[in-house]
Amino acid sequence: QVQVLESGGGLVQAGGSLRLSCAAQGRISSINHMGWYRQAPGKERELVAIITSGGSTNYADSVKGRFTISTNNAKNPVYLQMNSLKPEDTAVYYCNANISPTWATSSFSYWGQGTQVTVSS
Repeated sequence: QVQVLESGGGLVQAGGSLRLSCAAQGRISSINHMGWYRQAPGKERELVAIITSGGSTNYADSVKGRFTISTNNAKNPVYLQMNSLKPEDTAVYYCNANISPTWATSSFSYWGQGTQVTVSS
């Protein structure tokens, strides 16, 4: 089994910062990429940031210059440093990991349970 576990959400005032963490655990052969998505009430889930196994990153235009995705040499865990937060960043943030488990030759997409981020004005 593989699990993706998030932590670090909460309530913060506009202009503040939060750091989210995401750890994949279980029978993992390799991690191909990991990323953060968010879903605000009444909206579709959207990509926030992603980091590949090679270290390449990609960000949504709305968070460029404010959010930073990072990891360590093991590519696990992955962090999302969120600075200069705005009320429109309020959403449930989900971690997604594309993982090759030890028991399969293909990779699968795993989602965390989500963590609430609320930014007050």
